[in-house]
Amino acid sequence: MNALAKEGFVILGGPLDGTPDVLLVMRAESPDDVRSRLAEDPWAGNDLLRITRVAPWTLRLGSLES
Repeated sequence: MNALAKEGFVILGGPLDGTPDVLLVMRAESPDDVRSRLAEDPWAGNDLLRITRVAPWTLRLGSLES
């Protein structure tokens, strides 16, 4: 996960209060790109990462560094 963040694929991440879930914001071409990249991560192989939803998101307020 640290490598994905370092290369800019994962740009934001953190736990959702009151749940065991984590929200990850990524730069990706498609939902399949997200799934395939995360499947290669050691967190997935160690059953620490389970994708429950992949949804496109459009930032409309504020900005993220490129």
